[in-house]
Amino acid sequence: MGMLKSSLAFLVLVFAFFFCYVMSSGSYDYFQFVQQWPPTNCRVRVKRPCSNPRPLQYFTIHGLWPSNYSNPKMPSNCTGSQFKKQNLYPYMQSKLKISWPDVESGNDTKFWEGEWNKHGTCSERTLNLMQYFQRSHAMWKSHNITEILKNASIVPHPTKTWKYSDIESPIKRATKRTPVLRCKRDPVQANTQLLHEVVFYYEYDALKLIDCNRTDCWNNVDIKFQ
Repeated sequence: MGMLKSSLAFLVLVFAFFFCYVMSSGSYDYFQFVQQWPPTNCRVRVKRPCSNPRPLQYFTIHGLWPSNYSNPKMPSNCTGSQFKKQNLYPYMQSKLKISWPDVESGNDTKFWEGEWNKHGTCSERTLNLMQYFQRSHAMWKSHNITEILKNASIVPHPTKTWKYSDIESPIKRATKRTPVLRCKRDPVQANTQLLHEVVFYYEYDALKLIDCNRTDCWNNVDIKFQ
């Protein structure tokens, strides 16, 4: 019995080490490409207001995250090359200041560094640092969420609300794929949710859009887009 317990303990330990190795080395199934709505970001930051009193009025990049179906938040903080600004060409930096700005504190470089070190390192065997940011910018340009919603008469409004399907449908028509919408609780009005992020899934090589299989807003609660 003692030998059996020792064997089981050893197997558990081996599995734990293997799991940690896989997560730190960047094993993933697909990419989440996450775009955020700056006004919502700033509205929910009650204790630490955004540095710019008028947030940008278009969707900006939050990140490109290699993910697993079993746990979409993993992998992260993988072993790999840490962010170096000099490895990101100046022309790319100027593009990212438009598509991938730090809408909260205004420190764009620190934002890029955090996203690369936490997420980009996990897909470095597929995309090096320059490719990671180039591909993200190209994704942002290929499907302009702000324009897609505007063409469907979905524009920021102080009181109007939309159903989840109202927002999802025009994006799905334009991209031929199902997105994920993410919402934040409105800190001012209880039981109200604000449109926060639109997420696309991409295949392992970050080239082809695929359907998303999750929802991240409250069911049966209309969404504000302010």
